[in-house]
Amino acid sequence: MKRTAIHQFKKGTLQFCGIKKVGVTCYIAPINKDSKETIRKTWLGKVEKLGHPNKYSHRFNNMEKCPWAVRHPLEEEYHDKEWGLPVHDDQTLFEFLTLEGAQAGLSWTTVLVKRENYRKALDGFDPEIIANYDQTKLDELLLNKGIIRNKLKVKSLVTNAKAFMEVQKEFGSFSNFIWQFVDGKPIQNAWEKMEDVPATTPVSDAMSKALKKKGFKFMGPTICYAFMQAVGMVNDHLTSCPRYEEVKEI
Repeated sequence: MKRTAIHQFKKGTLQFCGIKKVGVTCYIAPINKDSKETIRKTWLGKVEKLGHPNKYSHRFNNMEKCPWAVRHPLEEEYHDKEWGLPVHDDQTLFEFLTLEGAQAGLSWTTVLVKRENYRKALDGFDPEIIANYDQTKLDELLLNKGIIRNKLKVKSLVTNAKAFMEVQKEFGSFSNFIWQFVDGKPIQNAWEKMEDVPATTPVSDAMSKALKKKGFKFMGPTICYAFMQAVGMVNDHLTSCPRYEEVKEI
């Protein structure tokens, strides 16, 4: 059934209320003058619950989120609180490298569902600890149903952790190395439709080559671009998304 905005509801009918502006879905009884106010309060309450500053709440009246963000609650929360925010903390950057590599061939929802299991299994994504995992630990991970049990991906954890630490030694931090690909500041794109957003760019191609040269595994151009989007090296929120301006202003 077609989603409609509040002002389009037809009086006296049971409507599917998909307030697509913030991805909220609910069922309501026949419309009356009081129910619209109830919906409005519920809607704005959802906005605030998701962590949007009050000064931005009005934007949800005529803007809608990136379409991929309303498919699953975890994706919505991730979109609203993390995706596209510039990250310079090395351990967090390693976390996203690990998760993006784990995603290869799978959906991002699958990874988000398993994210906290990864955090627990991988000692908080600490590259120094992971670099010293022995075969016994790797075998243990392959039996862990809470993570993606692909042998090559699990083996790459140690390889990438060691490569990560080498980059830290060479550049002072991994952040110093990776952010040089965008001259130290986020690329501000202005996409209007999801189909306009690229899967790779010349920058992600160059990053992929550089990471592979330094020994990283599961770091193809597509994974690298997804990583860039995740850690805010590019702002790929659609211009119609409330987070576009929020992220741009950071």
